Amino acid sequence: MLTIPDFAKICACIEEQRGRFGDFYALLREYNAKFNLTSIIEEEEVYVKHFCDSLAGMHLFPAGAHVAEVGSGAGFPSVPLMLVRGDLTFTLIESTGKKCAFLGEAVKRLGLHAEVLCARAEDVARTDRRESYDAVCARAVARLDTLAEYCLPLVKKGGIFVAYKGTSERETGARAVSLLGGGETEEIAYELPRGMGTRTLFAAKKVRQTPQKYPRGHGAERRSPL
Repeated sequence: MLTIPDFAKICACIEEQRGRFGDFYALLREYNAKFNLTSIIEEEEVYVKHFCDSLAGMHLFPAGAHVAEVGSGAGFPSVPLMLVRGDLTFTLIESTGKKCAFLGEAVKRLGLHAEVLCARAEDVARTDRRESYDAVCARAVARLDTLAEYCLPLVKKGGIFVAYKGTSERETGARAVSLLGGGETEEIAYELPRGMGTRTLFAAKKVRQTPQKYPRGHGAERRSPL
């Protein structure tokens, strides 16, 4: 399932949508001055550390998938994915109002196929959206064992959980993924272009339903990871 990202292809995809990526970058700079969305704002770093990295897992999302992103923040990986994968539809789950405002403006200005939910993932998983998404992803939100408890309850059986991380967490995260209905956890490390760092992708298919007691809520996912 996981392969080393083809950054030559990824850069070509960005170039094909250069105007829209430029519009997104301008919007990011505009809102970052007010909301401090990201500490990475210099143009070359944004294109590599945010845009290229977001697209490193673009091959993992099924054609026409309805995807939920947990902790959307500044819209990574969701916005770059939507800019090159017009077949994807996203639900952007974010609990911070200012970030939701930014995401809503990005969706509007860029004409993205997305909705913004200003809510906590653990609350969304207690609604009729539970186990309704073809894929659920997150980037730099929490430890893998914590993140799995936020994300896997939203993935339908047969769907996929995708996590973008900085370093390997397979040993600590695999148990949680299994408890929550995921299959084997795969990971792959890769180098970003221009020597801008090492990153890790994790993916796991949903092979059975998540037990109803998860997510536990009330902060237990972070205080006491599975």
